[in-house]
Amino acid sequence: MDTSEIALSLDGKLIGEVLAISGFADLSTAGAGDISFFSGDGAVPETHATCLLVKASAEFAPSTPAVIIVKDPKLAFAKVAAKLSAPPRRTGIDQTAKIVVDADVKASFIGPNVVIDNSAKIGADVEIHAGCSIGRDVSIGRGTRIFPNCTIYDGVTIGEDCIIHAGCVIGADGFGFVRDGASGYVKFPQAGSVVIGNEVELGANSCVDRGALGSTEIGDGTKIDNLVQVAHNVKIGKRVVIAAQTGISGSTVIEDDCVIGGQVGMGDHARVLSGAVIGSQAGVLPGKIVRPGVWWGTPVQPLDEFKRQNALVKGLSRLKDEVKRLRSLIEDK
Repeated sequence: MDTSEIALSLDGKLIGEVLAISGFADLSTAGAGDISFFSGDGAVPETHATCLLVKASAEFAPSTPAVIIVKDPKLAFAKVAAKLSAPPRRTGIDQTAKIVVDADVKASFIGPNVVIDNSAKIGADVEIHAGCSIGRDVSIGRGTRIFPNCTIYDGVTIGEDCIIHAGCVIGADGFGFVRDGASGYVKFPQAGSVVIGNEVELGANSCVDRGALGSTEIGDGTKIDNLVQVAHNVKIGKRVVIAAQTGISGSTVIEDDCVIGGQVGMGDHARVLSGAVIGSQAGVLPGKIVRPGVWWGTPVQPLDEFKRQNALVKGLSRLKDEVKRLRSLIEDK
């Protein structure tokens, strides 16, 4: 890529030379051929980058070879870096892969020891890496990449241009049981499926359980971190971000454009409304409705309430000392 191509793709304004860009780095380590960014106002710190992404309010050195003025330098940098770092698409089908005769497979790459079962439909430009198991009636859309040792159970649907990182399990039975008195538990049917939209990313070793009688759903553009548990019949909307080690109980609904921090625990049948932000390690009680805004704590509450509560708790030791002092004064009299 060169600086004129980058400016055009970002709808930015190029100031300076048309130069080749082959890498990206932060301001302090960038060198020849690199692009970097500065999101602030005023003077840009010293850098040896060939090209800078800055706002119109930034002040850059006249010696900078190329500068591109954009609205959001960090976002622009992420877009450019994604293009520069995109790994080449792999091609070929390994001879150890086992593909049943009636599977419809147009994948560009199938790695060693992959198993693809009956009636699976695999779109063009799909990559399925080593050790993956693709069940019966699975559908995988064009351009999706599935990294090593993933297990996709029967009947799962995955959209286009998704990224499924290593070790994910999609479509395993949900955790549903009915108590049968002293006899223990009877397994409730886990006969549904999983439907994943386009451009979804699942982090390594995350699990998405199949629905009990319906579908577990993840909307377009949602990004899920490593080690996240999505239980049966959960509905996750579009463009949701969920950080690592979060657990989402059955039949919870998370609407579009929500942000969920790491290690959040959600009880069953909770509902997170569009635009809500839930901080790390928060606890959402079963059936709770979380409205737009920033929420924190256990049980989860609006951030301002959480801060006030936290301040009161931290002040308990001082209150204890004050009570002790007053009691001592009373006893002395």
